[in-house]
Amino acid sequence: MATIAFIGLGNMGGPMAANLVKAGHRVQVFDLQPEAVSRAAGTGCIPETSATEVVKHAQLVISMLQSGRQVNGLYVTGPDPLFERMAPGTLVIDCSTIDAATARATAQRATAHGLDFIDAPVSGGVAGAQAGTLTFIVGGSEDQFARAKPVLCQMGKNVFHAGPHGAGQMAKACNNMLLAVLMAGTCEALNMGINSGLDPKVLSEIIKQSSGSNWVLQLYNPVPGVMENVPAARGYQGGFQVNLMCKDLNIAMELSRDSGSPVPMGAAAKALFNLHQVAGQGELDFSSLLRLFQHQEGGE
Repeated sequence: MATIAFIGLGNMGGPMAANLVKAGHRVQVFDLQPEAVSRAAGTGCIPETSATEVVKHAQLVISMLQSGRQVNGLYVTGPDPLFERMAPGTLVIDCSTIDAATARATAQRATAHGLDFIDAPVSGGVAGAQAGTLTFIVGGSEDQFARAKPVLCQMGKNVFHAGPHGAGQMAKACNNMLLAVLMAGTCEALNMGINSGLDPKVLSEIIKQSSGSNWVLQLYNPVPGVMENVPAARGYQGGFQVNLMCKDLNIAMELSRDSGSPVPMGAAAKALFNLHQVAGQGELDFSSLLRLFQHQEGGE
């Protein structure tokens, strides 16, 4: 049993913190949204009133934020940077999806304070966070990875060491760019079938058992009424927001530029999600991209 500080209790962070409580840890939590802290308290977490309070007496700190700027501000550049508040030897696991350069710079600052920092972005969505089946993609040293792995395994099913600091973020950018391409292609194909008079349930099952099968069709169907317990079944609420997918695709485009890698499919997906975002759909789950195709095709 460890004392763990958890900062960032959104759709992903809240269930992750709850799973750590189930594993027997003392989990101290903080979020800028009081209602998120209240929900976490209902799962057995210990609410704190500030980020500086939450890291007191913690051997391990986990953060799940939305941007590199937030991560940098929390630990390094903010009015009360947490790296100056933690005991030497504290392990910091940042599960946010941010750019690799910020992850590497933050790790360097952590080392200067006698702390261990790893980037450990996740894949698996809200359902994976709730079920404790997330995939963690870690950037850090071998020793840091070995230290973090037992705790990560209590929130996820797969834990990979991608390489040194920043490698976790680069691997996550590759994954999320492909996910965006898969979602866009799946929405495009299903919409064409619906407009041609096909039953979306039947069409989805056909493609799932054929060469077009993919993760979206298997676990995250974008058509309402086809699959239960996915965002499409609840008005595209409570999932992975379009705003966050657009942010991740920006990171992927930066990585493609820095590595000299052509990404025509990724760029096309980015354009589609940006169109959906500027149409006012940014707070919906990213599977709501189907609506963009339906609108263009004259659907509802």
